Amino acid sequence: MSESLDPAAVEPDTRERIVAAADALFYQRGFEHTSFADIARAVQLSRGNFYYHFKTKDDILEAVIGLRSQRTQAMLDAWTRAADTPEGRLGCFVQMLVRNRENIQRHGCPVGTLCTELAKLKHPSRDDAGMIFSQFRAWLRTQFDAMGLADEADRLAMHLLSRSQGIATLANAFDDEAFIRQEVALLEAWISSLNPASSTSH
Repeated sequence: MSESLDPAAVEPDTRERIVAAADALFYQRGFEHTSFADIARAVQLSRGNFYYHFKTKDDILEAVIGLRSQRTQAMLDAWTRAADTPEGRLGCFVQMLVRNRENIQRHGCPVGTLCTELAKLKHPSRDDAGMIFSQFRAWLRTQFDAMGLADEADRLAMHLLSRSQGIATLANAFDDEAFIRQEVALLEAWISSLNPASSTSH
């Protein structure tokens, strides 16, 4: 006999709470090492209420990837509004490493770690998770294009994306905040050196 659903199961925010809890746990513990029970405990739901919303962990993973993609786009849109120049917008991207340094030192990059784990598992959602990197790549390419570097925009976008991932990985491995700040300063100097307006002003 199945458990009866209590009124909390139909609250409009219950599904969102489950996805938010799963997002945090997948980041902190990893997808493979997070169970249904872990997520249910985090949101204080009975098993019946939990299964009302999600039948499998893969269903939750799909929702988590969707949430992260939405958050990424909102962040990119905010950076676009926050700075008047492409150099300033690229600076917002680079400073993300400093702003999130505590989580990065503990758990690494949320996108990179999930993509790596799903690749190891040969999980069918690995390409969906990787699409978040594609969001960053397209946005970075747009900024370099706006700097007048259209011919190299995609290469530069991939270089900056790979540098940020390398910084996150090593900062996590060595738990080193000073390393993050040092590398961010180097990246900011590199971005400035690419700006044609900066080079012609000297």
